[in-house]
Amino acid sequence: MRIAVTGGTGKLGRAVVASLREDGDEVINLDAAAERPDIRIDLTDYGQTIEALTAIDDRYDHIDAVVHLAAIPAPGITGNAATFHNNITATYNVFAAAKAAGITNVVWASSETVLGLPFETPPPYIPVDEEYPARPESRYSLAKHLEETMAAQFCRWNPSLKMIGLRFSNVMELADYAAFPSFDADPHLRKWNLWGYIDARDGAQAVRRALDYQATGVEIFIIANADTVMSRSSASLAAAVYPGVEVRKDLGEHETLLSIDKARRLLGYSPRYSWRDEISG
Repeated sequence: MRIAVTGGTGKLGRAVVASLREDGDEVINLDAAAERPDIRIDLTDYGQTIEALTAIDDRYDHIDAVVHLAAIPAPGITGNAATFHNNITATYNVFAAAKAAGITNVVWASSETVLGLPFETPPPYIPVDEEYPARPESRYSLAKHLEETMAAQFCRWNPSLKMIGLRFSNVMELADYAAFPSFDADPHLRKWNLWGYIDARDGAQAVRRALDYQATGVEIFIIANADTVMSRSSASLAAAVYPGVEVRKDLGEHETLLSIDKARRLLGYSPRYSWRDEISG
């Protein structure tokens, strides 16, 4: 396939672009920070976005699928309104331009924040999953929630469209794992996302599986690693930090508290990497 990846210069984007190219796909990186041979595009400009998803002279004449990762990646990087306006506008433009271009395979980065992060209000149950209503606690998360709602309407307008929203956990690269042992000193340091993370390479695997998933309509998946960032057991973490919260299953020793059961079942997603394999001692 010829796949347009927005935000391919970012942390997750780099892994996604590399993985798709290794699979033999032609990947076009569309990014405001891009340098040749990638293409610099301002996704908040609809004209630039629709041009990028249809044809660019001397580069390509069509796009088969879109992976939309570009965004201000977290709350607090800029002002609340700027974060919201940038992210919701860029995503609308990508969705609308894909529709206009006849692209029916769209995967985009939603966020674990929609689950209620930073969990100052305890989650309704553990492990958290996709079944309870969104609980955005920031303008960043509000935009992500509205993106999911918007995708459902785009799919209602076009029954042949497939849109997969991936609620990625905190993205990590190999260099980040050196800090993980320090989290053990205080379990509250990482309670904000139930001690979750996603190795960028496993994030790229989830994108690949979402692109290949044979379905129509919108589907939302939590994408996290199979384990937590902690050495302590998952059951002891839940009991110590969220003692009043229902634990709905017997937890494995370090099992993620961000449920990836749906992604395993429907996408065949299976995390391959863990920080525990990278940190000795």
